[in-house]
Amino acid sequence: MLKKILSISGRPGLYRLISQGKNMLIVEGLADKRRFPVHARDRVISLGDIAIYTNAEEVALGRVFESIYAKYEGKALDAAKYKEKEPLKEFFLEVLPDFDEDRVHMSDIKKVITWYNLLVGDGFTKFVEEEEKPEAEEKAAE
Repeated sequence: MLKKILSISGRPGLYRLISQGKNMLIVEGLADKRRFPVHARDRVISLGDIAIYTNAEEVALGRVFESIYAKYEGKALDAAKYKEKEPLKEFFLEVLPDFDEDRVHMSDIKKVITWYNLLVGDGFTKFVEEEEKPEAEEKAAE
């Protein structure tokens, strides 16, 4: 689900991957729906490849978004409420209780809130794809 949603270094917002060329990507902004090329020199990362550090392991960003979506009933968050360090920390402890406070910075949490709001505003309701069962398991279930 999040594999085709991109973050581009130096550009605000999130972008949907539309097409791939030889040395570039064609993307569309989630907020403004404008399309433009992104070249090989630009630093691009898929949200599906991002994980948040916890004390035990890394948790995929999609799972964090699912947790926020469930806790706040699919509503956008009030980003103005999370300007200070303590409200940010309390918020993230609610959605990911064992996040690594040394390696997850407040700017990372702000980015998660901003990205979540952009995705919900664009109509996202599922952030994690259901994993398909291997054929062997399906046959065993029958």
